[in-house]
Amino acid sequence: MQRQPIEPPRRTRFIDIADKVVRAGRKIGAVAPARLEKDFLLEQAAEKTGLDDFGDPWFEKPFEVLLDSVKREARLNAAGDFSAMQQFQYVLESRLYAQMWFKQHLEILARPIRNPVVIVGPMRSGTTRLHRLLASDKRFAHMRSFETISPVPRPGFEDVLAGEKEDFRPKLAARIMKVARLANPRTLSIHPTGPYEPEEELGLLVASMWGMKHDAQWQVPSYSAWCAQESAVPAYRYMADLLRLIGWSQQESSLRPWILKTPQHMLDLPALLEVFPDARLIFTHRDPKQVVGSAASLAWNQTIIYSDHVDPDRMGQTWLDKTAEMIARMRAARDAIPPERMIDVHYDDMETDWRGTMERVYRFLEFDIEPALEPMQGFLDRSAKLKRHPHRYSLEEFGLSEGQVRERFADYVSTYGVATDREASETRRRMWK
Repeated sequence: MQRQPIEPPRRTRFIDIADKVVRAGRKIGAVAPARLEKDFLLEQAAEKTGLDDFGDPWFEKPFEVLLDSVKREARLNAAGDFSAMQQFQYVLESRLYAQMWFKQHLEILARPIRNPVVIVGPMRSGTTRLHRLLASDKRFAHMRSFETISPVPRPGFEDVLAGEKEDFRPKLAARIMKVARLANPRTLSIHPTGPYEPEEELGLLVASMWGMKHDAQWQVPSYSAWCAQESAVPAYRYMADLLRLIGWSQQESSLRPWILKTPQHMLDLPALLEVFPDARLIFTHRDPKQVVGSAASLAWNQTIIYSDHVDPDRMGQTWLDKTAEMIARMRAARDAIPPERMIDVHYDDMETDWRGTMERVYRFLEFDIEPALEPMQGFLDRSAKLKRHPHRYSLEEFGLSEGQVRERFADYVSTYGVATDREASETRRRMWK
């Protein structure tokens, strides 16, 4: 009997309906056609805000490349290009408002960012769990989900700081998350979150039209290839300025080290270390077959929202190659990092003994773990409620095999002792004690 091929899940009817509504609206003139043109989008943002300073113009080059790639390669449906327009307009408006705040409050850019703790690992390698465990410790500063969606406060935020008005951004984030779950309810199991949950700084790199968020959202291979040849230093400098703005908006002490993480750092370690020269690095590792399968599933579930033409086999190959590129660039960059500035954490060790693993991390950071244990346990209890269903995926649904992945990453697995069996985990813990 011939075995039926394993197929990844299709998108929800919500997107099909939204796509039809946008198409119908355009036919009758109720919805404007998408204009993915740089000059038009810049003009629209300036007209809406009444501002004209976008900051460092470096971002315009990746923006041009991204727009070109979206138009030529992404094959967006009507809902997809409508969403892209909204996303670009919001990012551009935020850049204008950021410059406004920098000019009005000179103390923002004077805020130091000392000794940040940066979690560096491929997508789906346990970076979110580690990030949120550390963020539960009030001795560290962290971003919240609504701040990566809307990092820049709007005019009148002084009234929020004075307690006279409510910040609109958490409510906006809640609405966006509700729509995202309607578009694809699997997002809740893939990446459980809420407006106030600790979140990564990927949105701060998107502010420079930079980063893997675009790869995981749209099919933009030429944009990805262009970024691989460019220095990310300007994007990271702007990210640092936005972190300063967020710290100011939180009224956060600049003495507290930031906890940062996003898989993009795997590709851009030299830029990260140039901008944050005193960063302490926590590298996460997980069996590549889980990383590749989970990353392909995450990207698939996002990309099918915006395009009617997504091939699962191509998606699998893309994230197999992307994961290999991330690991190769990470390995090359960390050769120049002093050993005392970095530590390795394995996903399976966190699964079997999270407390023992976190004790290692805290020794590395030279922090006493005792005050953090209760809030970390609180996070784990809350996380179990957020994640209602496990994230289910397989290599086969994306045209890959376990043998293919194991062969591709054999040297990485051997070099860093990456394993999935309990015996290997126990061996590592005995070595580290």
